[in-house]
Amino acid sequence: MSPAAPAAQAEPTVCGFLLFDGFSNMVLASAVEPLRAANALSGRRLFEHVLLTVDGRSALSSSRIAIAPDATAATAPPLDALFVVAGYDARTFAVPPVLSALRRLARRTPVLAGLDVGAWLLAAAGLLAGRRATVHWQELDNFAEAFPTVTVLPDRTVLDGDRMSAGGATTVMELMLRLVRERGGEALAFGVTNMFVYDVAPAGRDGRRGGLSLPFARRAPQLERAIAEMRRTAAAPLPLARIADAAATSLRTLERLFSRELGVSPAKYYQMVRLGIARSLVEETALSAAEIATRTGFASTATLSRAFSGHFGTSIRAVRKGRLATQRERR
Repeated sequence: MSPAAPAAQAEPTVCGFLLFDGFSNMVLASAVEPLRAANALSGRRLFEHVLLTVDGRSALSSSRIAIAPDATAATAPPLDALFVVAGYDARTFAVPPVLSALRRLARRTPVLAGLDVGAWLLAAAGLLAGRRATVHWQELDNFAEAFPTVTVLPDRTVLDGDRMSAGGATTVMELMLRLVRERGGEALAFGVTNMFVYDVAPAGRDGRRGGLSLPFARRAPQLERAIAEMRRTAAAPLPLARIADAAATSLRTLERLFSRELGVSPAKYYQMVRLGIARSLVEETALSAAEIATRTGFASTATLSRAFSGHFGTSIRAVRKGRLATQRERR
């Protein structure tokens, strides 16, 4: 079981992040930002996130940045998944009131996950007995010694039914990208990956710790070259045969690669690249729709508008109106 849902699900997947003092800002950002990016790139509210603390007080990160929660553990809204985010001080929070609050929240949440050293608290609450799990690599031996009923693995991420765990910022991002892929599809997950990682190093042979890599983001070199050429030529799209030439492959092979790796055709992905740029221009500039159409290779404003509405489920005017309303609220 995973908290991700089929792409057709209308309601967002609600993810709660229970923070404890000493949590890593990088871990929290690596968990939340892919969800935000998935919403932005898809134009749909696929995910919502809620920040929690046990008592409603702000949580102080390891770098002394205070994060105010949206709710307490007791007043949290219904969640599809709970992510416990804790750092090296995690064991100091394994006290009866905290563990009781965690158990109560767990009883009404379908999926539980430990991020960084968060699995320590899940295990201390008895929520990982008989399960497989991982924590930050520096705590692996201590974790295994403290919780003999947990099968402790050194893997980058561990999924065991409705329990998940990841031990560091890059592995947390891998876990969240997996959820994005399950909810929004392979092409969306790949797009989110490329918002944060420009050049992905190859994964180790066993997929375990030791590299700052996102293993599933490594694609066939022909596919990567084709995507790079699509981005470069977004303002003046090339025939797909030219894209295949730039990728040093045949058009037939290119179509097979896109279908196998991303689940979409080259033409569809090319349009997604251009529409992604168009949405950024709509949200971040005062360019007219006609100017945006020119910059993203659409023959006319009408053509752009139809493609934009079909892909994002909303109009250019509505997106711009929402942006202007947000700007007024901030003043």
